[in-house]
Amino acid sequence: MIRFEKGSDNIFKYLGLKNPDERLAKAKTASMIYDIIEDRKLTRKEAGHILGITLTEISDIINGRLDDFSMEQMFSFLRALDQDIDIIVRPKEQNKARLSLSYAGPRPCAGI
Repeated sequence: MIRFEKGSDNIFKYLGLKNPDERLAKAKTASMIYDIIEDRKLTRKEAGHILGITLTEISDIINGRLDDFSMEQMFSFLRALDQDIDIIVRPKEQNKARLSLSYAGPRPCAGI
C-alpha cells in the first residue's frame, strides 16, 4: 500500500521555504506572463522588448527563477502586456490567511 501525506495548497510552504506566500504569488504571476507570451506567439526577444528586460531575464521568468524579481516588477510586466490588475484586500477567514491570484485571459494558468 502506498502512503501519502496531504500537503498544503502552497508547495513552497510545504517545502519549508522562506516567504512561501510571496513565492507562490510570484510563481502564479510568472505563469500568467508566460501564458500571455505564448498566446501572443511572442519570441523571447519580442517579449523582452515589451517588458524592458533582457533575454536572460525572460528565460528566468519562464523557467521560474524569480528570486531577483519583486512583485512590483512582476505586476509591471503584466501592465506592459496590457493587463489590468485588481487587488482585493479583505479580512481573513478565521485562522486561515490566503492568497488568491487569477488570470482572466483566454486560457487558465499553465500548471499553477
